Amino acid sequence: MDFFGKNVFNDAVMRERLPKNTYKALHKTIDEGLPLQLEVAEVVANAMKDWAIENGATHYTHWFQPMTGFTAEKHDSFISPTSDGKVIMEFSGKELIKGEPDASSFPNGGIRSTFEARGYTAWDCTSPAFLREDAGKVILCIPTAFCSYTGEALDKKTPLLRSMETISKQALRILRLFGNTTAKRVTPTVGAEQEYFLIEKKYHQKRLDLMLTGRTLFGVLPPKGQEMEDHYFGIINERVTAFMQEVNIELWKLGVLAKTQHKEAAPGQYEIAPIFTSTNIATDHNQIIMDTLHKVANRHGLACLLHEKPFAGVNGSGKHNNWSLSTDEGVNLLEPGKTPHENAQFLTFICAVIKAVDEYADLLRASAANSGNDHRLGANEAPPAIISIFLGDELSDIIEQLKNGKPNSSKQGGELTIGVSTLPSLPKDSTDRNRTSPFAFTGNKFEFRMVPSSLSIAGPNVVINTIVAEVLSQMADRLEKAEDFHGELQAILQEIAIHHSRVVFDGNGYSEEWVKEAARRGLPNLSSTVEAISALISEKTIELFKHHGVFSATELHSRYEIYLEQYSKTINIEALTMVDVAKRQILPAVMRYSTELAHSINTIRTADPEAEVLAQRSLLNEISPLLKELSFKTKALQDATCAAKQLHGDAYKQGIYYRDVVFKAMNELRQTADQLEVLVDYDMWPLPSYTKMLFRL
Repeated sequence: MDFFGKNVFNDAVMRERLPKNTYKALHKTIDEGLPLQLEVAEVVANAMKDWAIENGATHYTHWFQPMTGFTAEKHDSFISPTSDGKVIMEFSGKELIKGEPDASSFPNGGIRSTFEARGYTAWDCTSPAFLREDAGKVILCIPTAFCSYTGEALDKKTPLLRSMETISKQALRILRLFGNTTAKRVTPTVGAEQEYFLIEKKYHQKRLDLMLTGRTLFGVLPPKGQEMEDHYFGIINERVTAFMQEVNIELWKLGVLAKTQHKEAAPGQYEIAPIFTSTNIATDHNQIIMDTLHKVANRHGLACLLHEKPFAGVNGSGKHNNWSLSTDEGVNLLEPGKTPHENAQFLTFICAVIKAVDEYADLLRASAANSGNDHRLGANEAPPAIISIFLGDELSDIIEQLKNGKPNSSKQGGELTIGVSTLPSLPKDSTDRNRTSPFAFTGNKFEFRMVPSSLSIAGPNVVINTIVAEVLSQMADRLEKAEDFHGELQAILQEIAIHHSRVVFDGNGYSEEWVKEAARRGLPNLSSTVEAISALISEKTIELFKHHGVFSATELHSRYEIYLEQYSKTINIEALTMVDVAKRQILPAVMRYSTELAHSINTIRTADPEAEVLAQRSLLNEISPLLKELSFKTKALQDATCAAKQLHGDAYKQGIYYRDVVFKAMNELRQTADQLEVLVDYDMWPLPSYTKMLFRL
């Protein structure tokens, strides 16, 4: 309690340092979305500057989230020259609300030409400023949006804020129809669980593939993996506990509500989860969490891996995006209550989500697409690439009742008796959980389990907010015109239950039977990023986002181009890294080992011509053709990357080529290299093994 939020310009600090009128005016902007007045910004800027300087800051930065998926910043000092050759510390309202970075080097998908450089950052006053401490230096970080000179969004934050406004507007229309006249805002809230791996930093530095791509491009599974299921929720060793404690302290100082930490399923894998907060702040906090994990790991001689699949054959990492809707009066709109079949308002919002997910499944899948996620979706570690909703026994039964009219009962969980007299009986949930579902209802929220571990959660939440807002808008349009509100509402819910329950599936999402059943139901199965992101520029998507003012057609096409380009560049970097490691590390190491084997054979035969050297000869004969094969496949991969680069004029065609040709060549090269790893002397193999990285921590 002494240091939680100490580095945040939060509500308590503002209440203490701002004049009452300024504080109230700023909160009008934050709470009700009213325009920010420059005179208010001037007072806030001065108070923010004084607070930052008192806490050791000399510089400030507009902290923004460009389309790279990372955060970006440019530091400016508070100093301004005076006429007598000295300086004073200044920070104006204009400097607070607007910055001018060079936008030419950020991905823009054709919105701006390379020689057209100007861009702007704009203060997001709904997300509090904070102080970041780096090596004794303190920086005032001001969360901002980032747009081009022509006004298009070049970042993750701007569309997110737009989507939050549109879902608030449409949800309020529904609430007014239910008689709520006092709520002023509906906010989507998120809690994002973050999975990650930790390995020794010294091993990370010896692996070019991990350093450049975030994942191992070569490597044989260790004799023991996760089959004993002893890592999940296991005891956390002292070194990792110390790391986690420092992570928590760093996050708590920044007001990040880090709550849960535990071992995950795979060896070396862990998870951290914060408490729910509004979506834009949760997005900022998740970026801070990822940055903090890297920074603190480095201090402890560790490397944090956020790639979705850093180790082939080992469970990968995701990010569970827990999403809900809350009013400014503290009411969770996805809270079913004790009798959800009688809770018409709850059923309205649940049905809106069901219809939204069914109608925009391809868009939801696209929001969770990147090259790393292609390695894990559909495996027995993550949801399948098929979008479906898990509702559980209680809600699924209510949806079935809705098909036939008004529901009249809810399944109750009752009590769970464990059978030991000293243990208490537990209230039993009316619904089990389903870890194989991409979009699961978990009590009073939906858990989107498909989000990649390295991805910003802004994109998925922009989609969820907007598609649900669209359905709420359709509902409100009908209900506002209806003479019989309850009759029309019943008709709407029944229509959704009949026509959109195909997306509801409570079974095993990993099974082959579900893949066939999903195809029979007509659900899309977009297994790769290149396929998935085409949904961004469909007429349906463009009309959706344009109607709600979240994206223009230009902004959507730019993101389509950016994501395709990022996919191709990622695969290209991985391919070139494989070629480099194969040529300069693996091939020489295998040659040296082969030479040692040959010398061993010759030495033994010289000493004793009758001595048995069958084992050595057999091993050499096994290695020699694989060595030739490795050289051949390295050249084939190199040729494939050269051919792929020639397709730069067509981003989609190039992406398909990288997926179908280059990636295949990468897998073939890896297969040969991994065969050699199990033959070459352990100490002569140039790359730290999976065994070392996963179990020596």
